[in-house]
Amino acid sequence: QVQLVESGGGLVQAGGSLRLSCAASGRAFSSYAVGWIRQAPGKEREFVAAMSRSGGSIYYADSVKGRCTISRDNAKNTVYLQMNSLKPEDTAVYYCAAGLSTVTTPSRYDYWGQGTQVTVSS
Repeated sequence: QVQLVESGGGLVQAGGSLRLSCAASGRAFSSYAVGWIRQAPGKEREFVAAMSRSGGSIYYADSVKGRCTISRDNAKNTVYLQMNSLKPEDTAVYYCAAGLSTVTTPSRYDYWGQGTQVTVSS
């Protein structure tokens, strides 16, 4: 099993930046693909970004492409999501997730963190 803990969320003005972190513990973190998924109030969970175990494959949702960067440091068991040029529509709870495959479908991830709130004011 893998335990995931997100941090770095907060309140930011439109156009600002945030860097989310996800600390992993448990079984070999480098064995898992990782992803960031978000959920806005009243909406379904939405894929944001994903990275393969080695970091060689990366996927982004069209809504964040060019504004967000996913990265991982397997030595530190940590995943990051750098978010720039934030928009009010980016407001959501952001979850870190891990699984055996690099996927863009939230339901296919096996392990989830508790989430961190990101609020972007206009």
